[in-house]
Amino acid sequence: MIAVVDWVERVCRVRQWRQDGRRAPHKPLLLLYALGHFQREGDAPIRFRDAEEQLQLLLTEFGPPRRSTMAYPFFHLRTDGLWQVTGARIEPSAAALRDGDAAGRLASDLVRALRDDSTLVVRLARAILETNFESSLHPDICQVAGLRLDPAGEVAPLPVPMPARDPEFRERVLIAYEYRCAFCGFDGALGRSPVGLEAAHVRWWSEGGPDETANGLALCSLHHKLLDLGVLGIGADLTVAVSDRFVGRSRMARAIVHDLSGQAVLRPQRGHPPVRADHIAWHAREVFKGRTRPAA
Repeated sequence: MIAVVDWVERVCRVRQWRQDGRRAPHKPLLLLYALGHFQREGDAPIRFRDAEEQLQLLLTEFGPPRRSTMAYPFFHLRTDGLWQVTGARIEPSAAALRDGDAAGRLASDLVRALRDDSTLVVRLARAILETNFESSLHPDICQVAGLRLDPAGEVAPLPVPMPARDPEFRERVLIAYEYRCAFCGFDGALGRSPVGLEAAHVRWWSEGGPDETANGLALCSLHHKLLDLGVLGIGADLTVAVSDRFVGRSRMARAIVHDLSGQAVLRPQRGHPPVRADHIAWHAREVFKGRTRPAA
């Protein structure tokens, strides 16, 4: 029997394909969807034609801004020993998977392990999320994948040590930006404690982004989330970029998102480095969605 620690290590090895800093989170997203399906339906097969729309939504929302399809991971994940497919042809196109009524399911030995340990689903999901995506996106990914991370009872810590984040990163970044959101200037506090302010990685920590001020921005909670989703970005001229795909019809949406387009990003105080150009370029290529909306 494969131990829990080995299963966690195996899913962590299903890392995204990478070349020159480009990310392709297809396999991790498929695994998260399959784990959510197991929570709801057990070992029932996942027909590609039934799951395609939701899988594509996962890739569109949380993958890079490039056209792609979930047909490739649906076919190729089997090579990682975690997945099996029936009805698939040699050519893993979406049309071929539909025509062959292809269906996938988690590998039988993994299914047995999931049935023997009711906490394993959550442990595996947490490992996949932590090694592939920014933490601000985890709840949204789980919602689209149909995955619950709040099972009854306590969930033991992950048996595999995960790379440690620098606990001082947040404080260094907030100090550099004098406890203000670099996009909107929000500087709320409760007593002496900042409220609603976070330290955001421009190049994701899960993608090799360092815990350094030159890769960080102090942002309010909303603008941090929008940065990680690709609604907001940073231009090469250090102005705020707003995606033309973002739709906000209310006066408030225009005020807190649309009107940021073209506004200067707050610079850190003297003695602290601004965000490095290569991290800005990575975010523009791998996260930011669509084109930059013209300044108001």
